[in-house]
Amino acid sequence: MPHFSKELYDLRTEAMRRAQPFFAMVDAIAEENTARILAVFRKHQVTDFHFRSTTGYGYDDAGRDKLDRIWADVCGAEKALFRIQFVSGTHALATVLFGLLRPGDELLSVTGSPYDTMRTVIGHPKVMPGSLRELGIDYREVPMGESGPDLNAIAAAIRPKTKMVLIQRSRGYSLRTPLNIDDISKICDCVKSLKKDCICFVDNCYGEFVEKAEPTAVGADIMAGSLIKNPGGGFAPSGGYIAGKADLVELAAFRLTAPGIGSELGASLVDNRLLYQGLFMAPHIVAQAVKGAIFAAAFFSLLNYKTRPLPEERRSDIIQAIELGSPEKMIAFCRGLQKYSPVNAHFQPEPSVIPGYSDAVIMAAGTFVQGASIELSADGPIRPPYVIYLQGGLTFEHAVLGIMGAAAEITGMKK
Repeated sequence: MPHFSKELYDLRTEAMRRAQPFFAMVDAIAEENTARILAVFRKHQVTDFHFRSTTGYGYDDAGRDKLDRIWADVCGAEKALFRIQFVSGTHALATVLFGLLRPGDELLSVTGSPYDTMRTVIGHPKVMPGSLRELGIDYREVPMGESGPDLNAIAAAIRPKTKMVLIQRSRGYSLRTPLNIDDISKICDCVKSLKKDCICFVDNCYGEFVEKAEPTAVGADIMAGSLIKNPGGGFAPSGGYIAGKADLVELAAFRLTAPGIGSELGASLVDNRLLYQGLFMAPHIVAQAVKGAIFAAAFFSLLNYKTRPLPEERRSDIIQAIELGSPEKMIAFCRGLQKYSPVNAHFQPEPSVIPGYSDAVIMAAGTFVQGASIELSADGPIRPPYVIYLQGGLTFEHAVLGIMGAAAEITGMKK
């Protein structure tokens, strides 16, 4: 049994008391999402034959193709790619952007400035080699309102050349409120009422299964995300996904592979069972992560740190932001969390420059899958107001222990 100080155990008891009333709703969402996945698995008659790996070109990969169709049905979409060939969520998002946009088109971000890695893909504010802006695609953004998306500002920003609006669901490295499914539906309705052919594209990272529906079921044309976040359920060893309208997904597939090849190729080089089982487990694992985030909000609020969202607030992603106020506390938080990781617990995180980020980043990630943020992890850029972003947790019990470990390192409340 870990040995924390009595003060930390007392805080744990009080934080658990404050968080407990909100767990029932999380469990209810997980049960409904599990029922939805189970119904889709039964509809598509999944068998162990679909778990085999393939090599080479991957022609007629039945397991891969069925998994694509399953994910499309789960998301209320016409077509999907659920593939290990994507190296990250940013890769999946970039595949959509480069697959659908052409020189002279305009991309409009309606949720303010995207997070760091997406800014390099777009080429904003600095034009990067190979970015959208270098290829002649224009870019503008509409700031988020204080209470959420500013629909009036979005409506005013839509122009004849606006080909796509980018809707980022999660907070990214910011303190703004994440979008819930209702917000996304309203944005899509607003955009379509003004320009019916404008593509509504959702960056769905960290949001899958937190609510009872996905963006493509409420008006989004296309969305993308990572398999080592929510939908991989902690089993997927790599990958990402795209889901949406069939013609748009196929255009993106031409960018993933090549024009004329599209979604037909791509060998399952790993055991497909990991992807199937991870997807089946995902609603439960996401619920574990959300409960951990609620507990973290309660726990660090008791330590007088600003937390967003608060324990009682509606959740639409798995991220918990904690404003720590100094680089030293960010580093201490990550070191404390790392100590209570199942992998690389003996390592000490240090801030470092990571490709795609404008500031040094500190990260705690003692995960079974490298960089998997559905597993308990934390990170943040070393810049004011010095916010750490906690996410994931394959089990609620581990989340509690990791959060206490991080608090012990910051406060010095060690036994």
